[in-house]
Amino acid sequence: MGARAKTLMLVEERAREIFKRYSVNEIRIPLLERIELYARATGETSDVVEKQMYSFSDRDEAETTLALRPEGTPGVVRAYIEAGLDRSDPEQRFFYSGPMFRRERPQKGRYRQFYQFGVEVFGRADPASDVELMVMIDDLRRDLGLKLTTEINSLGCADCRPAFRAALLAYGRAHLAELCEDCHARLERNPLRLLDCKIDVRLAEAAPKSSDYLCEACRKHFEQVRRLLDSSNVPYAFNPRLVRGLDYYTRTAFEVVSTDVGAQGSVAAGGRYDALVETLGGAAVPGTGFAIGLDRITLAVEATREETPLAATAAVVPIGDTATERALWIARELRTGGLRTELLSAERKLKTNLQRADKIGARFAIIVGENELQRGVAQLRDLKKSEQREIPLDRLVTEVNGSGR
Repeated sequence: MGARAKTLMLVEERAREIFKRYSVNEIRIPLLERIELYARATGETSDVVEKQMYSFSDRDEAETTLALRPEGTPGVVRAYIEAGLDRSDPEQRFFYSGPMFRRERPQKGRYRQFYQFGVEVFGRADPASDVELMVMIDDLRRDLGLKLTTEINSLGCADCRPAFRAALLAYGRAHLAELCEDCHARLERNPLRLLDCKIDVRLAEAAPKSSDYLCEACRKHFEQVRRLLDSSNVPYAFNPRLVRGLDYYTRTAFEVVSTDVGAQGSVAAGGRYDALVETLGGAAVPGTGFAIGLDRITLAVEATREETPLAATAAVVPIGDTATERALWIARELRTGGLRTELLSAERKLKTNLQRADKIGARFAIIVGENELQRGVAQLRDLKKSEQREIPLDRLVTEVNGSGR
């Protein structure tokens, strides 16, 4: 297994551990769905539907058109509705992980098969639900030692978006001769795509802002989102041009960007989609969610790896056979405390084990021999700082967690 694959697996592992602490349960969604699901959910004018989906006709009598999943949210919503949860138990929290497929021109950070880790929360319309998603991503950012920027905007709701849409349409018509071919084709059907265009960037900068058209309810919702982000110590920037490339978003939209991965800097994105469940045939249940691009966040980890450890990873090093029993217990306690831990072999020399600890990227080596066990302590060696000190066994988890951040 290559170094990048190992890093990607580690990022996914850390995401699973962190998000499960938020009482989010795993859901498995199929790789194949009817193409209508994405057309209805993602939007017929989106790049995903118009250009990027891999689709084919099935050999059944109806010649059903299927698509390889280009994103996770529509499949999660479909499963949620088919299970009847939208009516029997609407408040649910799910996470998914796996490959997605889009017809792309391969380049660094943009692949035809790529990997996403996503979270979807149903049944919550309050701003705290939006903010908690961004806090989750910020927890992962801190755990991985990354430098990321969160950008936020509000897209309004069904009450106030029509006025914003009309203003954008008028603006686009006034600059019709300057628009690219795609914007020409999509302007009348969905003028919001103008703001998401990678060609007409200059025109988008001067276009009307959604924040100027928010109704009172949306304005208060967005103000509360910003207050809660501030109180949660999540750094963010307001970006009035942020609309996302998918049609289902309402109110809060956000994007998390890295400056360490080149042109494809977006490593995570999401927002609120209060009408999506109903659009796909379910009850009127609000929803919000995000997806992390595991390939891109892996690139960001690799770019900063020399400066920052991947996590407060520990290696337990027993000295002598009699220490192995206690070392097994220590390793289990560390794992129970949320730490990625590897138990090394007592049959190896200390020097060999410390080399192994460094190779696996461990921040700490926890050394236990007969002398330490008699005194109820362990030697905690910080491999990054080349420092070593004695720690009581009952304080190991706390010390390693605290020192590794």
